[in-house]
Amino acid sequence: MKRRAFLAAAAGAALRGQVERPKLKLSIFSKHLQWAPYGEMAAFAADAGFDGVDITVRAGGHVLPERVADDLPRAVEAVRKAGLEVPMITAGIVDTSSPHAESILKTASGLGIRYYRWGGFQYSDDQPIAAQLAALKPRVKALADLNGHYKITAMYHTHSGMDMGAPIWDLWEILRDVDPRWIGVNYDVAHAVIEGGLGGWIRSLQLMRGFLHGVALKDFAWSRNARGEWYPEWRPAGQGMVNFPKFFGMLSKSDFDGPVQVHFEYEGLGGANNGDRKLAIPKPELLSKCRRDLTYYRERMREAGLA
Repeated sequence: MKRRAFLAAAAGAALRGQVERPKLKLSIFSKHLQWAPYGEMAAFAADAGFDGVDITVRAGGHVLPERVADDLPRAVEAVRKAGLEVPMITAGIVDTSSPHAESILKTASGLGIRYYRWGGFQYSDDQPIAAQLAALKPRVKALADLNGHYKITAMYHTHSGMDMGAPIWDLWEILRDVDPRWIGVNYDVAHAVIEGGLGGWIRSLQLMRGFLHGVALKDFAWSRNARGEWYPEWRPAGQGMVNFPKFFGMLSKSDFDGPVQVHFEYEGLGGANNGDRKLAIPKPELLSKCRRDLTYYRERMREAGLA
């Protein structure tokens, strides 16, 4: 009877044109586990309940760029041995001239990794914005071509502030003429809300839909420092200003199926928030806080049909 009911429900969904979308998986950004060697990093991520790890491959990261051919396979092996995935890496690649860029892409692709975080363009205050964006297009095209060769996709991380990618429309301008299979954005929703306020982040997410390959999760609220100046203060998941139900609802109506990374930037994490090499709180305390945030995100994603 159970099988018959299942088949009837599936047939009904097919008749209504409904398609069961794949559930999204969540990875921890390994910056927050820099205090741990590969095996301990992987074990912690698995114990916390993550599906994968986004490994840092950059100066000061878990894998140094100059050692990527030797060390990235070791890091990936440790993560996979723990039963987790490595859907992406965070690389210190700005363009094809970045040191060890091709070695990083070749090694990652050979390990079956299909995404990496890139970026770092900065504006010059003494040059017109339009001219600066136009000058970047050939560099972006060259990186897209290299990505295509190695069958790996670059995702520009959207920060807030004065650098390129904060407004997000500027990324649209430099990306719109390249193949979206090989280059796009890693949409950090908290940074987008910092820049976008009530509705700007919604429009920027809609604008970048065709280039949306990854998303990063964290929360914040505006606070004042001792001088009375406003600044975005990172908060635990669900305790800030990011409208996660709205965000996940938008993702559920799209065809997004890329890597989702959880970031832990708020205070009280014993230096893990800053990527410190030594953990200043007991590991069980950090584990508890990671589980708390992960539970919150999964609950909101489940409500949206994403988990």
